[in-house]
Amino acid sequence: MPAFRLNRRHLPTALGLLAAATLAWYLLYSQLLIRQMRRESEVHSRIVVRILSGLNDPSANAPTRTLIELSTEVQDLDFPIVYTDVDGFPAYTANLPFQADVNDSAGAVRVLEYARTLARRNQPIVEPALGTIYYGDTPTIKRLRWIPWLQVGAMTALLIAAAWMIRHNARTERERIWAAMARESAHQMATPLSSLAGWVEILRLPQEEREEMASLPAVAAEMEADLDRLEKVARRFEWIGRPVQKEPVEVRPLLRVLERYVRVRLPQLRRSVELRLDVAEGVAPIDGNGILLEWALENLIKNALDALSAAGGGTIVIEAESPSDRTVEVRVVDDGPGVSPEVRKTIFDPGVTTKTGGWGVGLSLARRIMEDVHGGRLYLAPTERGATFVMHLPAAPRDTSGDADGGPGLGLRARIGLPWGGAGTDREARTEEPKPESAPEVA
Repeated sequence: MPAFRLNRRHLPTALGLLAAATLAWYLLYSQLLIRQMRRESEVHSRIVVRILSGLNDPSANAPTRTLIELSTEVQDLDFPIVYTDVDGFPAYTANLPFQADVNDSAGAVRVLEYARTLARRNQPIVEPALGTIYYGDTPTIKRLRWIPWLQVGAMTALLIAAAWMIRHNARTERERIWAAMARESAHQMATPLSSLAGWVEILRLPQEEREEMASLPAVAAEMEADLDRLEKVARRFEWIGRPVQKEPVEVRPLLRVLERYVRVRLPQLRRSVELRLDVAEGVAPIDGNGILLEWALENLIKNALDALSAAGGGTIVIEAESPSDRTVEVRVVDDGPGVSPEVRKTIFDPGVTTKTGGWGVGLSLARRIMEDVHGGRLYLAPTERGATFVMHLPAAPRDTSGDADGGPGLGLRARIGLPWGGAGTDREARTEEPKPESAPEVA
């Protein structure tokens, strides 16, 4: 028979069951102690009754009869007692854990040894004219000693189970995010790859037919754009688990890249979806990473596209402004069906999705990029209609020294691969890009 092996995924459940069993045992144990204490209280009450009865009994043998009855009640208390006379000889015992005859020398020696054991636990009661009384603990006290250990064991099991559950949930979340990222990246890479395959087929055509469809410079420009797109998708994964380099990112060129990417795919939706940009004049550049910012915004726009596609069409407006010199605010607004109140509180949690077959990681990833990497904020603003996702990001100082040679936005094109401009300029910019040194990491 193969040896039993506990799956690591089942350890949190096993620890949780162990903690629950310990707590259940603790409850049962507490009830047992309560029952035992009630029994002892009953015996104590009977002792008081015996004493009062003996005091009120006028008969001559009342004291003797009362002492005999009290001796019986002491036996019911079930705690050990050893009484030695003034000469140190054991004269009376009760509730000993063993059988011993005090009239026998061997039995007397054994009782005296047990009396010394009781003396180490509890201080003996010494009466000069009577002798010494040694006593032990009641069963209730013995059982009470286990209560702290039961509590410590239950708390330890609960803490271990909680730690395993947190670790298991974190690992599950990472696996879900990785799977979704791989799936999304494969989807994004499929588009430029199919486009490249089409251009290759065109290049294989005879020159006369090829010239009628597209010139060589046009084909080269389009293939360059597809290669830039592939490189951008691949480079997103380079930032996972690595320090992120942050530079001033111009908002308008960044949004234009997204607009061009989305507009190419609008006809595939077969819905009436309109996309508009509303960028205020003088918007400060964002202090961030262009690749990751585009990734986060792309997820927000895709979320809006999915909502409008299911609703039969609508409008998406991407707005950007600078509320202050230190802040840039970007809003992705759509007039779709909106988000239900039940989902609003958990919409950024991993795995939360309203789409059939969705992975529920796009908004979670966008929030991580905005908050963990860029120190900003991403939230869903309350609206009467549609959905409005608001991003607050830190603004960068207006320093265009990095784009002095190539005009505004050249540094951004070098980072995320803008589709316009000469191929040689893009390649040179990417070659000279510095390696990331120290900055926040993408979780």
